[in-house]
Amino acid sequence: MSPDDLAILRRAYARQVLAAAGVSDPALEAALATTARERFLGPGPWQVLRAGGVYRVTPDADPLYLYTDDLVAIDPARRLNNGQPSFLATLIHAAGVRPGDHVVHVGTGTGYYTAVMRRLAKPGGRVTGIEVDPELAARTRANLADDPGVTVLAGDGSEVDFAPADVVFVNAGAVRPADRWLDGLSDGGRLVLPLTTGGGEGGTRGAVFLVTREGAGFAARHVSPTGIFPCASLRDPDGEARLADAFARRGGMDVTRLHRRPPEPGDRVWLDGGDWCLTKG
Repeated sequence: MSPDDLAILRRAYARQVLAAAGVSDPALEAALATTARERFLGPGPWQVLRAGGVYRVTPDADPLYLYTDDLVAIDPARRLNNGQPSFLATLIHAAGVRPGDHVVHVGTGTGYYTAVMRRLAKPGGRVTGIEVDPELAARTRANLADDPGVTVLAGDGSEVDFAPADVVFVNAGAVRPADRWLDGLSDGGRLVLPLTTGGGEGGTRGAVFLVTREGAGFAARHVSPTGIFPCASLRDPDGEARLADAFARRGGMDVTRLHRRPPEPGDRVWLDGGDWCLTKG
C-alpha cells in the first residue's frame, strides 16, 4: 500500500471511528488520522478479535486490516488487546484533552492511545505513560522514543508519582479510585475512571465515570459501559461486593459527585465504597 493510500485509509478510519462513537471532535479525528496503528502492534500478520470472542489472523501484513473498529491482540494468551477504537475515542473525547495539557495515561499497553492523546496535547503539552508490565512499558518507550514530550514509567499505576495532571486516563478496571489519581489532579483536572466487577474471560465489566476536580471536591458523571482488562492492585473482595451491589441496583447514570468520605445522612448514595462514595443529584 502506498503512503498516499494509507493516509486516505487512516482518514476514513478516523471518521468511521468517531461516527461509531457518536461524537464530533475534529481534533480527535485528526489525531486518529495521523497516528499509525501498525507502528504500535509489531509486525503482521495480526490477530483481530471477531464475533464470539475468537481471534482471526489477518491474511497478511497489510496495515489496512488494522484500520477497522476492532480490538487487535497485544498478548492473545492473556486476552490483552489494543482496545476498540470507538470505545477509546468516546473516553478520550470525554476527557477533553487540550493543547498544553499534562496527560497521565495509566495502562499504556504498547502506546497507541498514548500517542493519540499526545497529539491532542500539542503544542506545549506532555504525556506521562505508566505501565505495570515492564515489557509493555519498554515497547511503549521504544515506540515513542522520538517524542521528547512523552515519558514512560514502568510501575503500578495506582502508586507511581507524577506531576499535577490535567487528565488522568486509566486504561484498566478498578473497584475504587486510587488516592494517587485524585491527589494528582490539578484544579479542573479530569479522571477517566473505569469501575468494574469480575466479568467475562480476560476482563471485567462495569462503567466508566469522568471525575472532575472542583477545588476540594469532585464532580462525577457516567460516560459509558465497559468491558476492560483488570487493574490488579485495585481489586479486593469487599470492593467487588460493594460495586456489584451498586450495579445491581442500577442508577449509575445519575451519579453527580464523588466524595472522599463515607456516606452521610441525606446523601443519595449510588455506591457506598466504605471510606468513599458516589452520590446522585
